[in-house]
Amino acid sequence: MKTLASILLLGVVASISVTAHADGEATYNQACMVCHMTGAAGAPIRGNAEHWEPRLEKDMDTLYDHAINGFQAMPPKGGQLGLSDDEVKAAVDHLLEPVL
Repeated sequence: MKTLASILLLGVVASISVTAHADGEATYNQACMVCHMTGAAGAPIRGNAEHWEPRLEKDMDTLYDHAINGFQAMPPKGGQLGLSDDEVKAAVDHLLEPVL
């Protein structure tokens, strides 16, 4: 019974940890805002539907892949290589929120 309780507790802690680390707004502010607020290097601006329209024609997996692995002038993970893929995906979700 102690083993089962330990496993359940570890699952709860892991779940809390993932949720804490996958704060899309905080990750956006840390890694994405500089370019996606100003349009630097051709970055589509957050909230500008016209900028995002052609990108949204692609599926979300493509947008996540570009954010994680880099695309054109954007470096992988916005230059913050210490970010997890889940953190980057949460930032993409936050970035797209105003235009979805």
